[in-house]
Amino acid sequence: MSEKNATVSSTTHILIIDDETQIRKFLDIALRAQGYKTLLAENGQKGLELLALQGADLIILDLGLPDLDGFDVLEELRTWSKTPVIVLSVRADEVEKVKLLDAGANDYVTKPFSVQELMARIRVLLRQYQHVAVESAIFDDGVLKIDFAQRQVFLEQNLVTLTRKEYQLLSLLAQHKGQLLTQPQILKELWGPTHQEDTHYLRILVAKLRAKLNDNAVHPKYIVTEPGIGLRFLNVLV
Repeated sequence: MSEKNATVSSTTHILIIDDETQIRKFLDIALRAQGYKTLLAENGQKGLELLALQGADLIILDLGLPDLDGFDVLEELRTWSKTPVIVLSVRADEVEKVKLLDAGANDYVTKPFSVQELMARIRVLLRQYQHVAVESAIFDDGVLKIDFAQRQVFLEQNLVTLTRKEYQLLSLLAQHKGQLLTQPQILKELWGPTHQEDTHYLRILVAKLRAKLNDNAVHPKYIVTEPGIGLRFLNVLV
C-alpha cells in the first residue's frame, strides 16, 4: 500500500454488520491490516446505532441478521445516510441482487468471497464517495480551535479526537455561532428528515461532545441548551 493510500485509509472508518463472530473477526483483522479503522456490530440495530452516533465511510452489511433482515437495515439507513454499502450474502440469486441494488446497495459480494476482491471493491467505492472539505475558515478563541478545512479540533493546542457525528455537530453549531438551532433542524442535518423525533441520539451526542471539550452543561463555555428548543454555540469571538 502506497504512502498516499495509507494516509487516506488510516482516517477511513468501515462499519461491519454481521452476526457471525468468525466473519467479523476475519474482516476486522483484514481491514485493520490495510490501515482502515473498524466498527463492529453483531446485529442490525447495533449497526444503525453505530452509524447514527459515530458515522462511517463505508458499510459492509450481511443480509442474514438475527434481529432485522439486511433489506430492512438497508432501507432504514438509506432514509438518512448516503454512506456506500457493500452487501455480503450467501444468496446469489440475480433477482435478489437487483432488488438489493434498487434498495440502495452500492455493491454485492457473495459468500464465500475473496478478500482481495473485497478490498478492491472497497477501494473503488471509497474513491467514488470520499470528498474533500471545502471550508477554509478557522474558529479560534485562543482555547478552542476548529479547522474546518482539515476537519481537526484542538483544545489548548491539544488535538481532540472526535467521532464523525461529534465533529458534524460541533461544525454545524460553530458555523452558526450565536444562532439558535432547533432540535429538528439539527436532527435533520445530521441524520435526515425521518429522524426529527429521535432526540435521544442528539442528547447522547451532545453529552459526549461536551465531555471532550471540557464544557459544562450548567455553566457552558460553548454549547448552550435552550430547554425544549435546541442548541446555541456561544459567539465568544468578536
